[in-house]
Amino acid sequence: MFSSLFTRRQWVLFSALLLFWLILMNSLATDVLITGVVVALLITFTCGNGLTFFTEFRWSREAVVAGFLYYGYFFSELVKSNIRLAQIVISPSLPINPGIVKIRTELTSQMGRLMLANSITMTPGTLTVELDGEWLYVHWVTVEHEDIESATRHLAAGFERYLKVIYG
Repeated sequence: MFSSLFTRRQWVLFSALLLFWLILMNSLATDVLITGVVVALLITFTCGNGLTFFTEFRWSREAVVAGFLYYGYFFSELVKSNIRLAQIVISPSLPINPGIVKIRTELTSQMGRLMLANSITMTPGTLTVELDGEWLYVHWVTVEHEDIESATRHLAAGFERYLKVIYG
């Protein structure tokens, strides 16, 4: 019955919402399960075409491996950028050179581009202020490269390497 009502995308959204609910509630009690199913169904039917992390995910061995490598890379960049930003903040001269740089992504999927923009934003010292097709506009606390190719290489290439495999 439900398979004829749901598209693949809606099944993914419903499953992700229900799983998230159950993790948050830390219970499989009947009332918790029923509430989770009802709310997940309501959200799925009202927002069924929205993106989830797995919507455009390429289900292959390479994509799963790239996903783990991506998170390893992301966390290493997170630590490095936190240290760099802390050094800037505690420096008496406060050596900043703020500005907005334009970078280009080779990612073609919406989720891949969204993940790239969020990865850049969650890395301290950078903030994606606009995503327009293949272009991202990033506020950078210490602009090191103003040309598109160099800024792209510095800010996005590491993330893109894995996101291309995961999302395309």
